[in-house]
Amino acid sequence: MDEPAHLTDADQVALRRFFRYHFQERVPFNKACGIRITRWNGDEATFELGMRDDLSAHPGVFHGGVVSALIDTAGTGAVMAGHDFTRGSRLTTISLSVNYLSVAPGEGLVAEAHCTRRGRSNHFAEVHVYGADSRKLVAHGVVACNIAGTRDGFDRILTAARRGDFRTATSDPSLVDSPSSL
Repeated sequence: MDEPAHLTDADQVALRRFFRYHFQERVPFNKACGIRITRWNGDEATFELGMRDDLSAHPGVFHGGVVSALIDTAGTGAVMAGHDFTRGSRLTTISLSVNYLSVAPGEGLVAEAHCTRRGRSNHFAEVHVYGADSRKLVAHGVVACNIAGTRDGFDRILTAARRGDFRTATSDPSLVDSPSSL
């Protein structure tokens, strides 16, 4: 299917809600890390990650790759939170810049992301990562992503998103919850 020529405002809202659910519950890496989305609105998104030893480089200190992945995920989330789906639905990160500034030993992380520019297909977000308790600035990042083309199964996603049935709104049938897991 090509991108829809016209989606209603309600369709746009339903798709944004689907992608919030998808980022938290359907992206295997995000789910395995325990990333939680606490804000997803317009051009902004906030993602939280609790401290876990299996995500650390040293006791109580997150591995830099986990911090980088959190920046990438939060930045693309801020873009998708206010995206116009008539412009595409297939997202790819095309550039990621991370500055590690400090550590917040023993603390979870909060990534606050803001979409700073929307282009025809390339979009940009800035992300600040803080210690969850101290609000100490741990890292700063800039994410560039491309959204173009139609995501596989977009018709099925749109139909399910309109119903608010996010558990079955996926392009990958293997990810649909079985009745026993509901």
